[in-house]
Amino acid sequence: MYSFAQHKYTPIFHHQFCKNHSPIHRPQLYCSTTTSTATITTNTRHKPNDKPLVIEPRLLPVPPMAVTTGNPRPMDNDPSLQSTWSHRAWVAAGCTTLLISLGESIKGAMDLNIWGEPILAGWIGYILADLGSGVYHWAIDNYGDGSTPVVGAQIEAFQGHHKWPWTITRRQFANNLHALARVVTFTVLPIALVCHDPIVQGFVGVFSGCIMFSQQFHAWAHGTKSRLPQPVVALQGAGVLVSRSQHAAHHRPPYNNNYCIVSGIWNEFLDKHKIFESMEMVLYFKTGVRPRSWSEPASEWIEEIESPSQIQAQ
Repeated sequence: MYSFAQHKYTPIFHHQFCKNHSPIHRPQLYCSTTTSTATITTNTRHKPNDKPLVIEPRLLPVPPMAVTTGNPRPMDNDPSLQSTWSHRAWVAAGCTTLLISLGESIKGAMDLNIWGEPILAGWIGYILADLGSGVYHWAIDNYGDGSTPVVGAQIEAFQGHHKWPWTITRRQFANNLHALARVVTFTVLPIALVCHDPIVQGFVGVFSGCIMFSQQFHAWAHGTKSRLPQPVVALQGAGVLVSRSQHAAHHRPPYNNNYCIVSGIWNEFLDKHKIFESMEMVLYFKTGVRPRSWSEPASEWIEEIESPSQIQAQ
């Protein structure tokens, strides 16, 4: 996934006096012989040295070679962070689905003259959406990989998010939401068209809306306070949306807490009572699969900080 500079070394055979030069870094052979002279009357004879030719290896570095492993570091103008018309179409379909569901709830409440029950159902949907986001986030952080059916791409994306969490603030709106918008369209639209109960639609509309927009709440949790809209900052401060400080704890070792990304209201309870640790133990004894949180953080999870130029470019 990442590129590193790797030095390779080429052996050179080094001796004195006689050598073969090469304009590039190839093995070179240096030949060495030592002679001694013995004077016999007026003639000078050369007696070869009895010592054998010595081959002495020496390492000479060659220019560094970049080795690419996996996806490279995302750039600000990376096409994978840009929205396409397909992304925008799915987000539009998801938003339309939400409006139909909430419209059915409001219409039914007016017809039956009941308001308390649909509002309460919506509030329950909001609370459970935060819990659902945490359970899903925990699952894809700890299990599966890029080859996992259906959710493999999301698992891979969340692994990369640990390495470069700031990229989510560069990701365009529709690009960030289109996957969840597609799920909402396929699951909620049939319910909205068939069911006209205001209480059911109140729950479904708010729950699915929070799930669909959870990735935007997540992006705001990585934003800089001075660059976020003031209403967003106010909602984060009031605990309506997950706060920046709370979610920042998820990106610090051991990376096994604060999974919820809608309001974060469940995080303290889940972490204090070790709910996810208990679920991991159950899965381990049932399946023998160890979660990633039990191992030392891999290099892919160690955050790579933004450079000053990237921060200024925001």
